[in-house]
Amino acid sequence: MNGLFSGAAARAALRSAHASLAELHDTVGVSGLAAADANPGLMAVVDQHAAGIRDSLSADVRPLTAVLLAAYAEGVRDAAYTHGWQPPAGELDWTARDWVLRRLLAVCALARTLPQPS
Repeated sequence: MNGLFSGAAARAALRSAHASLAELHDTVGVSGLAAADANPGLMAVVDQHAAGIRDSLSADVRPLTAVLLAAYAEGVRDAAYTHGWQPPAGELDWTARDWVLRRLLAVCALARTLPQPS
C-alpha cells in the first residue's frame, strides 16, 4: 500500500468526493453561481471566500483536489449544523448574508477549476 490509501481506496474516495461536490453544485452552485455571474458584489464576496478556503487548505503549498474540497464543505456543514444553522427552505436568496451558503458557494466556484473525472 502506498501512502494513506491503496489505489482502490483512493479511487473510491475520489468518486465519493466528486459525487459530494456534484450534489453541492446542484443544491447551491447552480443558482448561486448564476446569481454571482449577474451580481459583481456577490461575485466579489464569493472570491473572498474562495481565497479564504485556499488559504485554509494551504493551496499555495499543495494543489486543491476534489477530496480536499469535499471534506472542507462537509466540515463547514457539520460545524454550521452544530451551531444551529439550518439550510433555507425553498429557493435560495443570494441577497441574504448567509455566511455558510456563501462559503459553500465558494467551494462550488473552486470545484469548477478542478479537472473533471473521466
